[in-house]
Amino acid sequence: MRNVLFAIAVAIICSGTALAAAEAPTEARQEDAAGALREWKAFAEQGDVKAQSALGYMYYKGEGVAQDYAEAARWSRLAADRGNADAQSNLGAMYAKGHGVPQDDKEAAKWYRLAAERGHAAAQAAMGGLYEEGRVVLQDYRAAVKWYRLAADQGHAAACNSLGGMYGNGRGVPTDAVEAVKWYRLAADQGYARAQYNLGIMYGNGRGVAQDEKEEARWYRLAAERGYVSAQYNLGTLYDRGQGVPQDVKEAAKWYRLAADQGDARAQNNLGGIYAGGRGVARDETEAVRWYRRAADQGDALAQSNLGLMYRDGKGVSQDDAAAATWFRLAAIQGNAHGQHNFGLLYRNGKGVPENRVVACAWLNLAAAAGHAKAIEDRNAVAASLTAEDLLRAQQLSASWKAGALMAEPKIAPAKTSNGEGGEARKAD
Repeated sequence: MRNVLFAIAVAIICSGTALAAAEAPTEARQEDAAGALREWKAFAEQGDVKAQSALGYMYYKGEGVAQDYAEAARWSRLAADRGNADAQSNLGAMYAKGHGVPQDDKEAAKWYRLAAERGHAAAQAAMGGLYEEGRVVLQDYRAAVKWYRLAADQGHAAACNSLGGMYGNGRGVPTDAVEAVKWYRLAADQGYARAQYNLGIMYGNGRGVAQDEKEEARWYRLAAERGYVSAQYNLGTLYDRGQGVPQDVKEAAKWYRLAADQGDARAQNNLGGIYAGGRGVARDETEAVRWYRRAADQGDALAQSNLGLMYRDGKGVSQDDAAAATWFRLAAIQGNAHGQHNFGLLYRNGKGVPENRVVACAWLNLAAAAGHAKAIEDRNAVAASLTAEDLLRAQQLSASWKAGALMAEPKIAPAKTSNGEGGEARKAD
C-alpha cells in the first residue's frame, strides 16, 4: 500500500494553505517576497496569529528568506497553539515528514485532528490517510471514508482522489466503479496528477466508463506532463504498442526515459530493450546493459532475466556464464518464467553452474507450468533423458520451489544421464 499519509502531507505543505488563508495587509501583498516577509514578521512578533502561520509557511518554502524548517516549525507552533487551523495542519505535516521536528506520527495525528475538527480540508484528508493505513490509529476504512468525504466535499483534490480509490477498491463503502470515476474526475479536473493517472487506468480497463484507449492516453499524458512517473511509463507503453496513439517507438523511448530517470524499474527495463533491439534509437548494447542493470538492481525480475541474457550472449558485457546464472536465478526465484527457463538450460548444459539435469528439469517444469512454450519443449526433451527416479525428484523439487519452501537449489548429485539437445532460450519481451 502506498504511504497515503506522507503523500497528503506533501500536498498540505506545498499548497500554500496557510499563506493563502492569512489576511495580509494590502501593502505586504504588493511587495516582493522579501518585503512581504518583513511585513509578516513585524505582525507575527506582535502576536498576530495569522501572520505567525504565514511566516511559518514562508520559512518552510524559503520564500523571501533562506529555507529553515526549524523556524517554520517554531512559527507554525506559535499559531497552532492559539488554534489556527492552517498552522495546525502544516505542523502536522512537518511531524509526518520530520521537517524541523523529529518525525512523529502521533504528533502528526494530534495536530491533524485538531485542524480537521475545525473543518480544515487538508487535515481532514490527512486523517483519512491515517485511518486508511492504520497508522497511529486502528485501521478503519469507514472512518477513512468519513474524513476523505468531508475534505472532498470542500473540493480538496487529494481527498477526492483518495475517496475515488476507496470506491474503486470497496474499502469502507461498497465497490462502485462509477462513483470512483466521479471522484477521480473531480480531482483530475483540478490538475491532480495521481487522479489523472487513475482516471487513465479506469478508461484503459473500462471500469466505470466505456473502455477508450484515446481517453486513457489523454489522461496519462496530462499526469505524465506533471511528472507523475507511473503515467510516464504507461504512456510510453501505449506509444510502444500503438494503443490509443499512433505507434511511435521514439516517443515511447522519450516517456520511458523520463520515468526511468525517476527510478521506475519497468521503464528502465523497457528502455534497455529499446537499446538492445535498436528500435527507434541506434542499437547500443552497452546502453541496454546499463538500463537493464539499473532495473535489475531494484529487483525487477524481467530485467534480471534480460541482463542474464546479455551476459550469456556476451552483448554489451564480456561473456560470462556464471554472471548469467546469477541473474537468471534471481529472476527465477521471483517466478519469472523466462528466468526459470534460461536457468534450467544452464543446468542442462553445465554452463555457469554444474551440469545437473534433475535441477534443470525442475526449473523447466516451473517455466512450462507458466505457459512458456519453449520451456515445455525443452522440459520434455530433458525429461525423456531421465530415469523414472530422477524424474520424480525433479517434480518434487519443482513443487517445493513453487511452494516457496526453497529459495536456492539443493546440493544433489547430478543425474546419471547423457547430454541431450535442447532449444535456445528466447529473449523476454
